[in-house]
Amino acid sequence: MSKNIDIRFTAKPLSSGNLQVKFYIRNGRKSSYGYLLTRSECTEEEILEEIKQRLARRTESRMDLLRFTFKNRWKDDHQFFLYSA
Repeated sequence: MSKNIDIRFTAKPLSSGNLQVKFYIRNGRKSSYGYLLTRSECTEEEILEEIKQRLARRTESRMDLLRFTFKNRWKDDHQFFLYSA
């Protein structure tokens, strides 16, 4: 993952007690946006780290799929959605 990624986000509290985080990613090549469902007590730093970790995990999973090696750690993440802008 590139070091010069700009991640901006807004958080909206839900009635369930969780936070819905909408984030925007700009890294020069292409822009993306997405959503993350997380605990309400997360700090801004924890939210940023969570987004970075899930992006890295998604990149690793994509590489595994391209090589046709399925691993047990790959699964759908229904609390993290990423779209290209």
